[in-house]
Amino acid sequence: MMSIIIPTCNRNDLLSKCLELLSPDIQAIGLNDYEVIVTDDSKDNKAKSLIEVNYSWAKWMEGPKKGPAANRNNGAKYAKGEWLVFVDDDCLPQNSWLNSYREAINLNKNIHVFEGCTNAERPRQRFDEEAPINTSGNKLWSCNFAISKDVFFKLNGFDENFPNAAMEDVDFYVRVTELTQILFVPGAFVIHPWRKKIPFKNFKKHLKSQRYFARKHGIKNTYSFRLERTKIWLGSIFFEFRTLIKFSMKGWPIYLERCFFNFCMIFL
Repeated sequence: MMSIIIPTCNRNDLLSKCLELLSPDIQAIGLNDYEVIVTDDSKDNKAKSLIEVNYSWAKWMEGPKKGPAANRNNGAKYAKGEWLVFVDDDCLPQNSWLNSYREAINLNKNIHVFEGCTNAERPRQRFDEEAPINTSGNKLWSCNFAISKDVFFKLNGFDENFPNAAMEDVDFYVRVTELTQILFVPGAFVIHPWRKKIPFKNFKKHLKSQRYFARKHGIKNTYSFRLERTKIWLGSIFFEFRTLIKFSMKGWPIYLERCFFNFCMIFL
């Protein structure tokens, strides 16, 4: 059995679209083979009535109100399945999504972690548009992957000490690769729409997440580190400017933010 875990917070409109595509009428497997757990981090539990009225086949759980990492871990605590499948509330799973994971699990008994294919619904049109694209693997974005429950809890789930929705999935990926291998499953496909990024929103929290990640994994601010980060900073100035020109300067404040962020990373 697979337990689908959807963390959500104040996004009922997006959550509804995701749940519609996870119904037993859409997915190629029956409800006996999977369960859907929505873990709700909103202060007033906005998703509860939505689930109870429109999606009675899904389970609503109150989130811990401590951010995305804790919310994902919360969903895992209530899972009955031997496999945990994570998807974000703004993703659109295709009808072969669950069956592709099930087939991969059955055919690869020695693999304990699978990552799916994530792509946007159209080509990128602005510099300030972002989406966690993963079309060839080696990323393990938290919006689309499956992991055995035993391995997930052996890793102690996502690290809840990250102050924002940044780097906690990279940290999880690093810890997974230190323990076991990951198999990419192209057929486990979800669409992640482009989201317009707001300039300098959560800027300080993202820096804190980077600092915490560096301390946790023993990354020291040595001369070689500063040299490498300086190269990245210069690249963000010159090479990403070409991308900005490609989009006719649409989203230029994000270009400035990214350059400044990479500059700050030199002194992490």
